[in-house]
Amino acid sequence: MTEAAALPSPAFLDDLHVGQRFVSGSHKLTAEAIKAFAGEYDPQPFHTDERAAEDSFFAGLAASGWHVAAVTMKLLVGDGAFIANGLIGAGGEIAWPRPTRPGDVLTVESEVIDVAPSRSRPDRGMVTVRSETRNQRGEIVQVLTAKLVAPRRVPAAI
Repeated sequence: MTEAAALPSPAFLDDLHVGQRFVSGSHKLTAEAIKAFAGEYDPQPFHTDERAAEDSFFAGLAASGWHVAAVTMKLLVGDGAFIANGLIGAGGEIAWPRPTRPGDVLTVESEVIDVAPSRSRPDRGMVTVRSETRNQRGEIVQVLTAKLVAPRRVPAAI
């Protein structure tokens, strides 16, 4: 596996290769942000009420998985998406193996696991990226495997 680098400036399909790794910047979650997001989008007591969360499955306040997904997207986009024309999703899988807590500082480590030029559309292809969102202790709090549409630098001849 190659060493991880900062997210590149926008890359085309032709610039990406299997094994390429990227690391995002970081983002700290506060209890207030967790409760605000949950109040708007996932109003369950273990996300909105610290006292109720103590007696829940999570045994304490935990960020909504959708909040973690939104922070992951923010970190992947950073100052600009690492794929030219933006991160255009075409499907994927997501898992949250452990809760994200107030005070956690999240960073995303991504690896290109497949690069496939389109056979029917020579101006683009599909890149599959596995992104692990980790807290400050290096623990994985989210795994996202996403298929992303990526433009070609120079469309291939048909």
